[in-house]
Amino acid sequence: MARRSESEAPSTKLNRSGEMEVFVRVVEAGGFSAAARDAGMTPSAVSRLVARLEARLGARLVNRSTRRLQLTAEGAAFHERAIRVLADLEEAERAAGAGVRPAGPVRINTSASYAIHVLGPLLPELMAAWPGITFDIVQTDRVVDLLAERADIAIRGGPMKSSALVARRLGETPQMIVASPAYLARHGMPEKPADLARHVRLGFGYARALEGWPLVGEAGLLPAGQRVRSSDGHGLQQLALAGVGLARLSLFTLRGDLAAGRLVPVLEDYNPGDREPFHAVHLGQGGPLPARIRVVLDYLAEHGRIG
Repeated sequence: MARRSESEAPSTKLNRSGEMEVFVRVVEAGGFSAAARDAGMTPSAVSRLVARLEARLGARLVNRSTRRLQLTAEGAAFHERAIRVLADLEEAERAAGAGVRPAGPVRINTSASYAIHVLGPLLPELMAAWPGITFDIVQTDRVVDLLAERADIAIRGGPMKSSALVARRLGETPQMIVASPAYLARHGMPEKPADLARHVRLGFGYARALEGWPLVGEAGLLPAGQRVRSSDGHGLQQLALAGVGLARLSLFTLRGDLAAGRLVPVLEDYNPGDREPFHAVHLGQGGPLPARIRVVLDYLAEHGRIG
């Protein structure tokens, strides 16, 4: 680490958190002048501070023009991480006092199915319990790199592989092949696994732990269809409801459609009864979790279970 020369007065140097805070102000205000007004500084001082930050990082963070300020890719990534660092710092400072309540952003990466059927209905109560926490929900079924995606929590279906992730189990759900009455009226109800060869079998458009549909008996593991695929379970459910084909989905997403008759079970006599586990995972980097992440994990473990 480079030493500061003795001629540099401490008051002329902003610490790293101070640099981050001013940079975030510049981004959120949309320019140096507006940020300077918010921070009680001169525009030239703000500009010099951002330039010094860029020099220290060795990367251009903003493209300057007379009309508007535009973040570079490096600037956008630094801005998002700076927000998290400042939130953690504020939380640490608040934690020194009594009656502290967790605050700051929590980024959750989850499947659309879990977001719609479980997380969404829980959010009003969760937001009321922790009014200082903000939520950024990213919906995807594929397994993501939490660090690369800057996710605090990921909700994952399927068996957990050995990794640096720490998992909280959220239960498990049966699987079921379903179709809409309109589709079955056109194509007929399959009576045995061999009948599926003449049906449209909707498939997932990404690699899964179990590739195909397990069935009892000689059928074994039937390959999922290739003609129509979707990137998430909710998309497959909507395709099934539209009468496009058969889908094998988690029961917790189907209960409303089954009860209303919008979807009906198919080949239940051949259902092997396998259950897909769900987990809420986070990075295990040592040390205590920020309170904003911990309370959300605790809430999901208690109220966000599936079955």
